[in-house]
Amino acid sequence: MRLEGNSAIVTGGAGGLGEATTRRLAAAGAAVIIADLADDKAKLIADELGERVRYVRTDVTEPDDIAAAIAAAQELGPLRVSVSAHGGPVAAGRVVNKDGEPLTLDGFRNTLEAYLTGTFNVLRLAAAAMSKSEPDGDSGRGVIINTASIAAYEGQIGQVAYAAAKGGVVGMTIVAARDLSPAGVRVVTIAPGTFYTPAYPMSEEEASERFGQGIPFPRRMGRPTEYAALVQSIVENDYLNGETIRLDAALRFAPK
Repeated sequence: MRLEGNSAIVTGGAGGLGEATTRRLAAAGAAVIIADLADDKAKLIADELGERVRYVRTDVTEPDDIAAAIAAAQELGPLRVSVSAHGGPVAAGRVVNKDGEPLTLDGFRNTLEAYLTGTFNVLRLAAAAMSKSEPDGDSGRGVIINTASIAAYEGQIGQVAYAAAKGGVVGMTIVAARDLSPAGVRVVTIAPGTFYTPAYPMSEEEASERFGQGIPFPRRMGRPTEYAALVQSIVENDYLNGETIRLDAALRFAPK
């Protein structure tokens, strides 16, 4: 699938993984919609990257917001790429804590709403828009890239809500790819390991020293540019479909 001359939306496009993806896709010639809630940062990025990168304030759980982001992308070129790289609230805690109290149901629901329901909302609306476009030769009509986590496979103690949400993203990947095959739309998921983003209140070197020592090789945290490079590879390799790709330097989470 070509990037040059086509458009993409990136949810969380002003965040760590999302910003790197926005920059990578724009550098490869795509018009990019930053679909985010971080007004100041998103506007700065859009201003820096030029007129083919725009910011559309977007709550991924709101269909109207996603529809507006898609419409903005289609003004700049055929929508061929959708990347879900947004964050959200995480209910951290054991199913039952040391005092015998259960994890709150609202916290569990809110985590799934952002990471699973929000991802599906983007997927379904982007796929519907892509299905109405003309195919780009043998490459079909588009590719949807979702973000899970290796916590979907080895969630740590206190991650039950997050692991359930990300496990849901993994679980729907092959089904969505099969559902959308008649439309010529591919679906691929990336499951990152431990990545350094601005969420860490320390330098990359300090974070890798603290959190990277259990990673086999390279023995450091992942970099958002490495996630973004994989996004571009997925877009450009038409035979990648229905797969979840671990991007984790062979890390397997221990219980804690």
